[in-house]
Amino acid sequence: MSRVPSLSSPFLLGFDEIERALDRVAKAADGYPPYNIERLAREGQNPERLRITLAVAGFTREQLDVTVEESQLLIRGRQQDDKTRQYLHRGIAARQFQRTFVLAEGMEVLGADLKNGLLLIDLARPESERLVKTISISEQE
Repeated sequence: MSRVPSLSSPFLLGFDEIERALDRVAKAADGYPPYNIERLAREGQNPERLRITLAVAGFTREQLDVTVEESQLLIRGRQQDDKTRQYLHRGIAARQFQRTFVLAEGMEVLGADLKNGLLLIDLARPESERLVKTISISEQE
């Protein structure tokens, strides 16, 4: 089955990278760990920010990795089974995960904090500039 490009209008030039980003987002639909995304208003010198909050109860800071690779924010968690424990009931499994967020051009990761089982990642939104550029027209004979 061939896929029909969603951004195939002749008026949308150079948007093939956005289409690839949409494909990456569609493939990253796993529901673990649950997360929130919120907008934080500008405070003093701090610009308007986005905050991603992931529920990572049971993970230590050493078991979590936050990286930016090719305009993607990757959050990975790795836990190992404790072989020394003998469980009568096991409802909390040691689990690995990878959560991916595609970042718009210019998005900057400001930092990450782990507290009370929540991983908080702050991102700065790029300040949009209105760019007007006049193109000179040459005359050819």
